Formats: sequence, structure tokens, C-alpha cells
Amino acid sequence: MNNKPAILLIYTGGTIGMVKDFKTGALRAFNFDQLVERIPELHLLECSIETYSFEVPIDSSDMRPEMWVQMASVIEENYKKFDGFVILHGSDTMSYSASALSFMLENTRKPIILTGSQLPIGDLRTDAKENLITAIQIAALQENNKPVIQEVCLYFEYKLYRGNRTSKVSSELFNAFTSPNIPHLAESGVNLRVNKALLEYKNETLPLTVHKEMSRNVMILKVFPGIQQKVLKAILNIEDLEGIVLETYGSGNAPTESWFLNTLAEAIAKGLKVINVTQCSSGSVHMGKYETSTELKEIGVISGKDITTEAAITKLMFLLAQKNVVDFKEAFETPICGEMEL
Repeated sequence: MNNKPAILLIYTGGTIGMVKDFKTGALRAFNFDQLVERIPELHLLECSIETYSFEVPIDSSDMRPEMWVQMASVIEENYKKFDGFVILHGSDTMSYSASALSFMLENTRKPIILTGSQLPIGDLRTDAKENLITAIQIAALQENNKPVIQEVCLYFEYKLYRGNRTSKVSSELFNAFTSPNIPHLAESGVNLRVNKALLEYKNETLPLTVHKEMSRNVMILKVFPGIQQKVLKAILNIEDLEGIVLETYGSGNAPTESWFLNTLAEAIAKGLKVINVTQCSSGSVHMGKYETSTELKEIGVISGKDITTEAAITKLMFLLAQKNVVDFKEAFETPICGEMEL
């Protein structure tokens, strides 16, 4: 009897699935059916591996909610057959996809690990093999016949992060991602160390629920010194705009000029959802801590607390598409799957 964990490898595109044509130097996608041929070390893993590839692999710069739905649907269709899932994804938008999937795949009790690489799999110095092999090993980790990891995560350069807590911080270093406000969940070295106290676990009686609706009527606006009223008004008056993630200074501070606050207040009164997140690479929004954020709180701006911009925009897209949200402010400020502090 074969009791090896079964892992489904889902290839969406990205650098990790490329090989270099050594005559021309150009990168091209390789035949994913030849994966084991490219990485024979996969034979040594204590799990069985099957693969699924997007019919047309994409550069992650072209990632859209429709692709998130496709990934979520593949997981939904294969959820009972496999013990874990590894998604190969371009690094540029990986944090957005990891965040989106964490909201879309409600009550997952199986690991969904996103990984990729900075160099193609066929490159001599590639980081692709280590990232892929260890991501699969982590997805196959079990204790008492249950997966150790039961959430959407991102693995890159020896570290496993909660997916909706990550941001890409380097376009050149192998250590390309960070989790600014909580520690990594696991680290790969001579041993694979898992910080079990940080892991998310769902009620075993709750079924996997896959949400496939995401609003695209959203945007991100970064506050900067010199921002003009006509610019802010033009943005807030975009037709069908439902929500905006406002990147403010420090712990949630913004200009206190009356035109700025009044313009925001008018938009909020018309139903626009405004989420306050910090521009800082780490830390939290504390609305009311300083006078410059007190008025934002008073006009109905929603606190993003310590959420990343990537998780904020995808959570906004997710919640706006839900039909049963009674109190949007409360819904956003309440953690769904570990994406923010309580």
C-alpha cells in the first residue's frame, strides 16, 4: 500500500519554468512533462508528484483575478485527491496571488505553497531547484497522517512565509521576499525547522469553500507631499470605483488640509471604502495615535492595521464581492486567515 503524500504541482508561468537557449541566450518555457528529467532529485522525495500546467503559461506581470480563479478551481477539483499543492509562479506578483488565494480558499486544511525563482531552472546558478524541492517537501510534511501546514504559504530562499504577510523586496537577490510583521513559519537548513506556534489551523468540521468572485473596481493610491486636490478628486470619482487602499505615512498619517479630508469624506459618504495602510515596510496603522490620523478615523476611513498592501488590495477585492457583508469596516478590520493582527 502506498502511503506517500500526493502533491499536485501547478505551473502558471514565471522564470522558474524557463530554460535558456544556449545558442541564442533567449529564455523559453520548457515542457513541464519533463520536470523530473530536469530535476532528477524529485525521485528522492518521499511523496508522489503529478503536474498541471496552464495551457498558456503567463508572465506574472500579466496576473489577473481570472488566473486566481483558475488556480483556486484546480485546487478545488483536486482537493480530495492530493495532500498538498505547490504553485509555481512568477515572483513579481506572487505576494498578490498568495494573498488572494488565502481569502478565496476558505477553510483549507491542506498546504498550498507558492514558489518561484530569480533565475531559470536551466541556469547553472539557479535558485529554482532548491525552492521547488523544499516547497514540495514542506507540502508533503505530515504528522499523525495530517498535513503540518494547513494554509496558503510562500516559500523562497530557505524560508516559508504566510502568503498574505509577504512582500517582494528585491528584484536581484535570491532572498527576494520578506514578511515584515510576523516571523517566517519555517526555515530550511540542515534541518527543516517549523514554528508550529505561528501556524493557522481551521475547524475540521468546516468544508473547503472556494470563493470565485473578486471585485476589480479598486485601486491603490500612495499619499505624497504635494498631492493635488484635482488629482485626488479625479481618482475618487472614477466610474464604478468601489474601494481604495490609501498608503499613508508612518502609523497612518495623512495631510490635515481641509480639502484633502473633505474630498475623502465626500467619497466615503457616497459609499467608497477607504482602507488606510502604512507606506512603511513594517509596522502598523494606529489611527488616532497622532492628530494627523484622528480626523481620518472620524470620517470613516478603515484601519488596515499591520496588513501589507498586497493583502489589503486583495482582501478589499474579496470582501467587495461578498453579498453577505453587513458591516464592511468590521469585516475588513477582523482577521480572516492571519493576514493582520487582531
